[in-house]
Amino acid sequence: MSTAGESRIGGTGALKYELLLLLVSMIWGFAFVAQQIGMQKGLGPMTFNGLRFALGWFSLVPAIIWRKRALASAERATKLPLAASMCAGLFLFGAAAFQQIGLQYTSSAHSGFITGFYILFVPLLGRFVGHKVPKGLWAPILMCLIGFYLLSVTGDFVVSKGDWLTLACAALWACQILVIDHAAGRGDPIQIACIQFAVCAVLSGLCGLLFESCTLGQVWAASGAVAYAGLMSVGIAFTLQVVCQKHCPPAPASIIMSLEAVFAALAGYLVLHQALTGRAIVGCVLILVGVLMVQLAPVMKASTGTAARSSGSPG
Repeated sequence: MSTAGESRIGGTGALKYELLLLLVSMIWGFAFVAQQIGMQKGLGPMTFNGLRFALGWFSLVPAIIWRKRALASAERATKLPLAASMCAGLFLFGAAAFQQIGLQYTSSAHSGFITGFYILFVPLLGRFVGHKVPKGLWAPILMCLIGFYLLSVTGDFVVSKGDWLTLACAALWACQILVIDHAAGRGDPIQIACIQFAVCAVLSGLCGLLFESCTLGQVWAASGAVAYAGLMSVGIAFTLQVVCQKHCPPAPASIIMSLEAVFAALAGYLVLHQALTGRAIVGCVLILVGVLMVQLAPVMKASTGTAARSSGSPG
């Protein structure tokens, strides 16, 4: 068995978890198709989200029970950041709602790539809580904006409603990530996730009851899509992410998970036959490159700093 230090450094120990993160990206990418299929079967976006996150919520309960028994008494006594967890749930509800509604008006590929903008929104919105924006961020932002234009703006200079909704979703995902970052280390991450899933499920379910209507037949017809999005995307993929990121360095982990957008486009093509134009493909490539530039920047900076220190005189 490799130690935690070995697995964080790399080698075969880290490779196993990196491959699992690739599986996580694939699960999340194909979830965009499941979300669209669920609505094609007659479920409203809020009803679908309510069912999806309720399944994700319940799927984490056994893991929480097991972890409470397995964790040391000092860890079990850690106070759970309830307010931050519920706030994260509110942002999760908003992000999931905008994404799900947007999928009624755009493709899985568009939604997957535009959702990836959250990686750019995180440092930008972080300025409001005292985080500085690195100078090297502006070039990737410009590249992503150009990519967004090529992907979403039609010949008559109109952006689709679905793309705008998904862009709002990306901003809300960034807010949710910042809240989770604030709560990090203050409690069991799976319990925090469970609370935010519960908040999202309850709010989505209430909106579904108030503003949408569906039959048991429609729920049954969409049960496969709901099960995939709830159990696989919310429950299993999230749990794998938490486990893998304890053993995989954050830089390669984030790069691997950004491939979710690529899998979303692939799933849309294979399952729903959603083709991309050449212009849209160029836009997707620019967005992906911009996202990867954001994620690779800290690695490149660290490597440069290490090289500079090693080239100096000893002592």
